[in-house]
Amino acid sequence: MSWSRTNPMGRNMLVDGEWRTDVESTTDEDGAFDRAETTFRDHIRDDPDARFQPEPGRYHLYIARNCPWAHGAALTRQLLGLSDIISMDIVDPVRRDEGWRFTPEKDGCTPDTVHGSDYLREVYLAADPSYTGRVSVPVLWDRHEETIVNNESIEIMRTLATAFGPSTGDAVDLYPEGRREEIDRIVDAIYDPLNNGVYRAGFAETQAAYDEAVGDVFEALDHWDAVLADQRYLAGDRLTLADVRLFPTLVRFDHCYHTAFKCDRRYLHEYEHLWPYLRDLYQTPGVAETVRIDHIKDQGYYQDEITPTGPDIDFEAPHDRARLDGATATR
Repeated sequence: MSWSRTNPMGRNMLVDGEWRTDVESTTDEDGAFDRAETTFRDHIRDDPDARFQPEPGRYHLYIARNCPWAHGAALTRQLLGLSDIISMDIVDPVRRDEGWRFTPEKDGCTPDTVHGSDYLREVYLAADPSYTGRVSVPVLWDRHEETIVNNESIEIMRTLATAFGPSTGDAVDLYPEGRREEIDRIVDAIYDPLNNGVYRAGFAETQAAYDEAVGDVFEALDHWDAVLADQRYLAGDRLTLADVRLFPTLVRFDHCYHTAFKCDRRYLHEYEHLWPYLRDLYQTPGVAETVRIDHIKDQGYYQDEITPTGPDIDFEAPHDRARLDGATATR
């Protein structure tokens, strides 16, 4: 089984430490996509009593370039300047019955430099030999405790944004303390209709479930397009975790979600404000190098299928978004 619009998560998972490839569908009784909850939910804290403390070289991130959730974690690491503080490995975007795999011979992929594993599920079993659950990315690993700290993407992003400031000289703050409630509100507001909404549309098994999901997607896109008419970023005049959360969905939209997930009412590049906003984010130093369209498109969402040649879009085109604020952005 591969990662495709007909089989979003494969039919595989660990059950009591054993790899299974015959797990039930990920849709509910109404045919709507039902995303499984993640399991490891600890945090890194600058607290002498905390189990996980922010020490350079201690933590390791596992990602896949095609996965938008992992992309958000990798992008947060990149923008915060944590590349020398938190190491990272990249699994193969092609996922079959054996799950996420390490294929260092493939361009853009790496070996498992911590465990020497062939499959990501071995990392999960190193943390919990009797683990039951999906084997997902991103994964934040602790070398000292030899366990997974967290495998929930937004929590990893918040952890990276709050725990390692002193290690980078607080050069970039994606989650300013006085605005966290507002940022969290936006993150919550975009999650179900957009980040997860495209999946709800793409993996719906009934017309009603699809209609509801795709309606949510475009209602949200219309809303945020209007918001971005008057401000440069989702939370105002500075780049925050809210933008980092939305970017992986938007950068995949025209190449993948529009066609593969049937979110085809409109291309993103047809939006008056969202399209230049996406180009602005893409052109922010450090962002473009986290985007691998080949991993995302032909090896990811269209693997084992005919890959559409279009659309022909230019993320490097000028955008003129800086005119919308007079403050200093985190760039």
